[in-house]
Amino acid sequence: MSTTFQVGDMTIHRIIEQEEPLFDPLTFFPTLEKERLEENRPWLEQMGAMDPKSGMMTLCIQSYVVRTPHHTILIDSCVGNDKERPTRPFWHRKTDDRWMTGLAAAGLTVNDFDFVMCTHLHVDHVGWNTRLENGRWVPTFPKARYVFAEKELAYWQAEHAREPNDVIADSVIPILEARRADIVRSDHALNDHIRMTPTPGHTPDHFAVEIGRGRTEAVMTGDLIHSPLQARYPELSMRADTDPAQGIATRRQFLERHTEAGTLCCMAHFPSPSKGRLSRWGEGFRFAADEV
Repeated sequence: MSTTFQVGDMTIHRIIEQEEPLFDPLTFFPTLEKERLEENRPWLEQMGAMDPKSGMMTLCIQSYVVRTPHHTILIDSCVGNDKERPTRPFWHRKTDDRWMTGLAAAGLTVNDFDFVMCTHLHVDHVGWNTRLENGRWVPTFPKARYVFAEKELAYWQAEHAREPNDVIADSVIPILEARRADIVRSDHALNDHIRMTPTPGHTPDHFAVEIGRGRTEAVMTGDLIHSPLQARYPELSMRADTDPAQGIATRRQFLERHTEAGTLCCMAHFPSPSKGRLSRWGEGFRFAADEV
């Protein structure tokens, strides 16, 4: 299966860091009832979103690289290496080379990037922002500008001041100190191919990224949705949502809009191939993967 595809005059690469069963769905979605999970288990297993042996949710931890005629842009930077993540043993002090190998397979180096866009500032979306060099966290992409949504950044800076947060300390603050950050509104247009659109709820100023010159041909969702199960049941909230009610409203609005438009949706954590299109399914929506 290819991790490279075309959208208009742009080339998109999926850079996969990890894809495996990681979380108990009943814990991940606190309002999910066991009976509803069992009802949907067959199709979730068939599409690879649920592991038949363990019953755990399979998540793809990945970045999207968008190569426009003028810029190379990284959307979300996964978990990273050498980070202190004691509450997540599968990410704690990680040292593997899978993400960097994926980058090389796409014909890219860290010096090729013009922008790094973080849809929000959670652990698995900012990790490769920095790398450890002589005991210091330094920007991984030395020529890139890092794009943060202003309200999102302010929220996490305040949270970090209240209670120290390793993710902000090692993957965000070093970017600010290096003066590599562009702090913008979450409806900012990066260029004529790349536009941010506010999708709050999972975090206070989360954004999705719409791509296409003159019209939206594809959208990178970030974490406004984590599983195909949330497409069928948009009212399912993920346990880390800062505002579950806002997240539900955002998710339904997003699904309605992009079902109607037939947009190619590039999901952050859906199992490979992670991209596809939406259709109606009763009161919810069905995600059909696009294998091309």
